[in-house]
Amino acid sequence: MARKYFGTDGIRGTVGQSPITPDFVLRLGHAVGRVLRQSQPRPTVLIGKDTRISGYMLESALESGLNSAGADVVLLGPVPTPAVAYLTRAQRADLGIVISASHNPFADNGIKFFSGAGTKLPDQWEQDVEAALDEAPQWADSSHLGRARRLDDAAGRYIEFCKSTFSHWLSLRGLKLVVDAANGAAYQIAPKVFHELGAEVIAIGCTPDGLNINDGVGATHPQKLIAAVLAHHADYGIALDGDADRLQMVDRTGRLFNGDELLYLLAADRLAHLRAKGTQRGPELGGVVGTLMTNMAVELALKRLGYDFVRAKVGDRYVLEELLARGWTLGGEGSGHLLALDRHSTGDGLVSALQVLRACVASGQTLAELLADVTLFPQTLINVRLPAGQDWRAAPELPAVTQAVEAELAGSGRVLIRPSGTEPVVRVMVEARDGAQAEACAHRLADALRGPQ
Repeated sequence: MARKYFGTDGIRGTVGQSPITPDFVLRLGHAVGRVLRQSQPRPTVLIGKDTRISGYMLESALESGLNSAGADVVLLGPVPTPAVAYLTRAQRADLGIVISASHNPFADNGIKFFSGAGTKLPDQWEQDVEAALDEAPQWADSSHLGRARRLDDAAGRYIEFCKSTFSHWLSLRGLKLVVDAANGAAYQIAPKVFHELGAEVIAIGCTPDGLNINDGVGATHPQKLIAAVLAHHADYGIALDGDADRLQMVDRTGRLFNGDELLYLLAADRLAHLRAKGTQRGPELGGVVGTLMTNMAVELALKRLGYDFVRAKVGDRYVLEELLARGWTLGGEGSGHLLALDRHSTGDGLVSALQVLRACVASGQTLAELLADVTLFPQTLINVRLPAGQDWRAAPELPAVTQAVEAELAGSGRVLIRPSGTEPVVRVMVEARDGAQAEACAHRLADALRGPQ
């Protein structure tokens, strides 16, 4: 069944435009409440949000819709997306809802959902909600309306959870950290987590005004973090995005480390820890899941360590699906969505940063030293905009050019051509050991897609 409203990560759009309008969100809350009541006569739903000005309006609409269907609501206030996943599980709630558009500008917003176990929900649940949206509302009578309340110290509870994922015999004393929360959901939480573990913290991107989330700061704009690390002579910089499920890190030289590199570091650290205990590789690790965009150098380096490696479609949802299907622990994307399922049920920028810092502190090595065996292959990415309705796969010269490029790379690189899920372009990516070769091959493929001009 085709879905009208749900994308790969909930429902997202520009506020005031379909589907993110107050009346739709009210109906959505009512539909969700009705679906929940099919299995639970009095469901409880947690709602968290980031710092966008529209979050207050959408929170009220969701609350009213859920209450009108007979569901109770617990309001968490501004907290990271992974905090909602954790608190939904910890509070034994039936559902968690996050109001956030992640790394998008403030004018956008979105709604994503977590199960009572703190995991993404299956397609069938989303289809059930869409079906309920198409039906006439069934308002609960006054005696069966839901109630709403606020959870005291939701942020503090999540801070303690994050700290619990860091080795209790280690601390961050002696480290100076710059923490950039993207003026988003972790603006109060992130500095406290690292400070309470002993670090000296310089906070940037922690003064939200409802309009400045992700505006020149955070994981999608790391230049300000790099400058602050250098200016303060800090040991590391930590950048989150607006809902704090992405992570990018910077070392004292200003070098930026992306999600691919950090994923390799986590895998190598887990293996080193097991070998220190006399185990070659624990069966619980199994392998690592990346995506179609994961740098080939990381794949080769993981295989040298003895890990299996599998590529999922782009999106942390698909990484999680592969991990669960295979019973593995570690996965992630170059954007900084990292999953460590022995620490949390979903991607968490703060928990991932603590795992990286734990590896550095425990080994006595820097990020650069721990990643000395990994040199990322240069990648060239070209977005090709085609006329509306044109099927990119029908470009007559594309098959022959693709075959020629793949033969030229011959195991020393790779090609990926895929339509964007968010804009009307086709993305052409070529990766090779030689940057000039990657760029030349990418332009050949892009020209073949465009056809004669």
